[in-house]
Amino acid sequence: MVSAPIDALQAQARRVATPITGGGQIVWHVWGEGAGGVPLVLLHGGSGSWTHWLRNIEALVAAGREVWAPDLPGFGDSDGVPEGQDVDTMLAPLEQGLRQLLGPRSFDLVGFSFGGMTAGMLAAAFPQGVRQLVVVGAPAMWMSSGKAVRLLGWRHLASESAREQAHRHNLQVLMLHEPARIDADTLALHVQNVLRDRLPRRRLSQTDVLAQSLGRVACPVHAIYGRHDVLYSGRHAALEQAFVAATPRFAGMHWVEDAGHWVQYEQPARFDALLLSCLAAGGR
Repeated sequence: MVSAPIDALQAQARRVATPITGGGQIVWHVWGEGAGGVPLVLLHGGSGSWTHWLRNIEALVAAGREVWAPDLPGFGDSDGVPEGQDVDTMLAPLEQGLRQLLGPRSFDLVGFSFGGMTAGMLAAAFPQGVRQLVVVGAPAMWMSSGKAVRLLGWRHLASESAREQAHRHNLQVLMLHEPARIDADTLALHVQNVLRDRLPRRRLSQTDVLAQSLGRVACPVHAIYGRHDVLYSGRHAALEQAFVAATPRFAGMHWVEDAGHWVQYEQPARFDALLLSCLAAGGR
């Protein structure tokens, strides 16, 4: 079951916590510590945890990267920011945590979905130390048209089978391109994550806050999306144009074939190779 690869990766990591002003802590995991070079910071998506990167961490470490992956405040094992309901309240505690853990070292910052929006806002607000930014399947490049993907509610459902059907539906309509890839482990991982989501009212992903933030990002910026990401279906050209218009140092738009929104999970080998190529190019 899914707990085996999670447990195996956790056993290889060092777990550390950094404080949140007002109470609580952010939980971080680091792999490949001491590998040298520039640390790689991975921010997960909404209703997720560090396990959104489950299929990528080993390959990135094998490539010589020191990988840091937090559970964002309000998700996974991390506490929420007191009175915080969205990404804007996470930025200061994340920056404080990074400075505590990495000191003056520069780092590469990669964010998936909600974490991509977070990474862009973080790089804009606290540019010191961010060598380059990669946003993956990120929302908030323009104001929502009101045609958001409709997910099924599940907390009110009485039976386990009904809840499982709702979770499977949500994975299929939002996260993955190929329904056959929703196996028991993928479903279990998703359920573990959504059960620990304590930020149900976040709304900034329906705005253009990422596009606004990218205008203030000083480092090179790459964008990686699954070709079949439902957030931008039929709008690929418009998305690339939005990045070009918003980002002074835009380094390129990259599409991964046969992948949906959760691109790094659905096509891990292709994604890892592309990410490492982007980071190598941007670091020169």
